[in-house]
Amino acid sequence: MDYDYKFGNVAYKYFDNIGIEFKKFQILAPEQEQKEQPGKEYLMTPKPIYDNPCYKGSGKLKDKVAIITGADSGLGRSAAIYYVKEGAKVVIPYYNEHEDAKFTKEYIEKLGGECLLIAGDLSDKNFSKKIVKETLDKFGKINILVNNAGVQYQADSLECITDEQFDKTMKVNVYGMFYLTKEVVPYLHEGDSIINLTSVTTFYGEPQLIDYVTTKGAIVGFTRALARSLALKKIRVNAIAPGFFWTPLQPACWTKEKIPSLGADSAMARGAMPYELAPTFVFLASDDSSYLTGQVIHNNGGQVMG
Repeated sequence: MDYDYKFGNVAYKYFDNIGIEFKKFQILAPEQEQKEQPGKEYLMTPKPIYDNPCYKGSGKLKDKVAIITGADSGLGRSAAIYYVKEGAKVVIPYYNEHEDAKFTKEYIEKLGGECLLIAGDLSDKNFSKKIVKETLDKFGKINILVNNAGVQYQADSLECITDEQFDKTMKVNVYGMFYLTKEVVPYLHEGDSIINLTSVTTFYGEPQLIDYVTTKGAIVGFTRALARSLALKKIRVNAIAPGFFWTPLQPACWTKEKIPSLGADSAMARGAMPYELAPTFVFLASDDSSYLTGQVIHNNGGQVMG
C-alpha cells in the first residue's frame, strides 16, 4: 500500500497486534532504520520538529542551570530549547552524536541562550563526576537534572536478548541515571527538580523491548523512592512516560517496516513530535509543579490510560 508520508496525513493499515482492521492513523515517517544506538537526528526523514516558534517563554526558569542528558537530539533537544526560552542555561552530556550536538548548541545560541556540551559515556561513573565538575566550573550551580538519555533494542523474544545487550541497556538506562543523580543531589536546594524519563512501554509491557521495559520500570521505582527521600528538603522528583515520539531512538531500534505505524494504536491514532512534550519538561522543572512529586506524567496520546 502506498503512503503519503507528510506528517499528519491520514493512511490506512491493518494491525494484527491490536486487532483493528483498517484503523485510521497519521503517519510519522516512511520506512527507515539506523544501525547504531542511540541514533542520529540529522539522518532522519523527515526531521523531527523540536521547536514551536509560537512558544514564548515567560521567565519560569530564569537563571536556573539544567543538566539534560542526551539533549543533542530528540526529546532532550526540545527540552533544552524550551528551557532556554524560559531563561535557563543548559548543560548537555551526550555520547558521540557530535553533529547533532553541535547543531543543538548553535540553535540555542541563536536564541540567546548558553549551552555547554560534554561528550562521554554515562555508563562510566567517572563521566558523571566530570559532568558535575564542568557544570559547576562553568555556571556555579545546578538546579535541574533531566535523566533523558537511553538506548533500546528490538528483540523478538527473551531468548534473543544477549547478555551483552542486557548489560548495555541496564548500564546506560539505569546505572547512568543512578551515577549522575548521586553526583548531582548534594548540589540541589529547595525548589530544585529532578525529572526522569520512563516510557509508555513499561505500562503496557512491549514484548519486543523486554530489557528496555525492565529498565524503564526501574526508573519508575527510583523516581518514587527518591521523591520520598528528598521531599522534606523540598526537592521534587518526577518522571515522564512518553509514548511514540519521532526521535532517533525509533529508527535506531525498530525494523524499518515498523516505523510508519508508530503511535497508531494510541487513542489519537498517531505518534508525536518532540516539541509536543517540551512544555511538560518546563512544567516539572518550574514552580508551576511545586506540589507535585513522585509522579509519572503520561504523554502518550491515550495509548495507556489510568
